[in-house]
Amino acid sequence: MNPTVAISIKGLTRSFGEVRAVAGIDLEILDGEFLTMLGPSGSGKTTVLRMIAGFEKPDAGTIYLGNKDVAQLPPYDRDVNTVFQDYALFPHMDVITNIEYGLRVKGVDKSERHNRALEALKQVRLEGYENRKPSQLSGGQRQRVALARALVNRPAVLLLDEPLGALDLKLREHMQLELKELQREVGITFIFVTHDQEEALTMSDRIAVFNHGRIEQLGTPREIYENPQSAFVSEFVGQTNKLTLDGVRINIRPEHIQLTKSPTPSGRAIAGTVTDLIFIGSTTRYRFKGHDGTSLISTNPDGLLSVGDSATAQWSKEKEFLVQ
Repeated sequence: MNPTVAISIKGLTRSFGEVRAVAGIDLEILDGEFLTMLGPSGSGKTTVLRMIAGFEKPDAGTIYLGNKDVAQLPPYDRDVNTVFQDYALFPHMDVITNIEYGLRVKGVDKSERHNRALEALKQVRLEGYENRKPSQLSGGQRQRVALARALVNRPAVLLLDEPLGALDLKLREHMQLELKELQREVGITFIFVTHDQEEALTMSDRIAVFNHGRIEQLGTPREIYENPQSAFVSEFVGQTNKLTLDGVRINIRPEHIQLTKSPTPSGRAIAGTVTDLIFIGSTTRYRFKGHDGTSLISTNPDGLLSVGDSATAQWSKEKEFLVQ
């Protein structure tokens, strides 16, 4: 059975003056998937999200939500909701009133909207916080209230515009897992925008990597990381070493380079010296300088190595990515 397409985008373009922010995007997003739009600032990902939401109109192209082209419709005529980075909660309203607000605008009966708001609070695990004001909540709790306010409308698609960007590192990592778990529980399509590659790899079913208004690659996190289809994807997603060997430019991941005092004769090998160790918790990055001047970073040592040790960096040619 083929999966249902929640959103189908074809030929989407948008320019701001002389700047072409989105340069002809084609993308199908599946019902119930967690898709992340990943890219640097100015790559077009947020503009595409805003066009799906209805905050920007495309210059050309279609945006089908189910079987309806919504590209020229206002936001209130689209079955989507958006969670922003600043959460946009009303500071004078308590939590339950914030969550009920959208339903009240739609004219939903008071009893029904209250019950649905309580259900949404339960979904984001904030039962008992109904009467608190946003100022009485932590950053993570405010983010959950914003999610509840979006979910209470039961949209077909939830759009998330870098909603974790304002959180500290530890809370952001925690909320990544919470958000993915919540998406699985509610079962609706999430479209998440971020410039944080680790966030994208952690949370997504699929990732669309944006660059200069186009999608460079679309695939699962493993496909994007292990089989990048362009030099940009190889260098933007994860760490990589950039080398020129025999006149050919290649990229290779640090974990695929082994530093050893006992090299084997197969594959690539560069003799040199360990110049620095960078300890980052679960991983240590080894800086290596070859006798030929080549600089590398490796996270795959063969035994204990110290700064100043002679070693050989070796790897399989199969792990190289050729840069065109």
